[in-house]
Amino acid sequence: MVGWLERRGAQIVARNLRLGYLELDVVARWGEVIAVVEVRTRSRRAWTHGLGSIDGKKRYRVRLAGERLWQRRYRDDPTVTRLRYDAASVTLHADGSGEVEYVRAAF
Repeated sequence: MVGWLERRGAQIVARNLRLGYLELDVVARWGEVIAVVEVRTRSRRAWTHGLGSIDGKKRYRVRLAGERLWQRRYRDDPTVTRLRYDAASVTLHADGSGEVEYVRAAF
């Protein structure tokens, strides 16, 4: 996922970032925007789609962690104008390849 983001111009700031009891999968920077990316991985045989598995409770926890990150790191940074919440679904194929579906400003 990180390589996929970097190939599209993102600068990876952190992976698996712990903020107390909360965790963010990926924090990326796109110029003046910080993107908090929730990543879900599924196999082709999974019953649910990766993006569909991000329920209200998970969105709440990701937003809470993102708000903590903003307050602790970016609130006073003049090079950052906003924080965005993105979501990614990675579907793994039997041959080891993967397919990424990415949604900007997902929630």
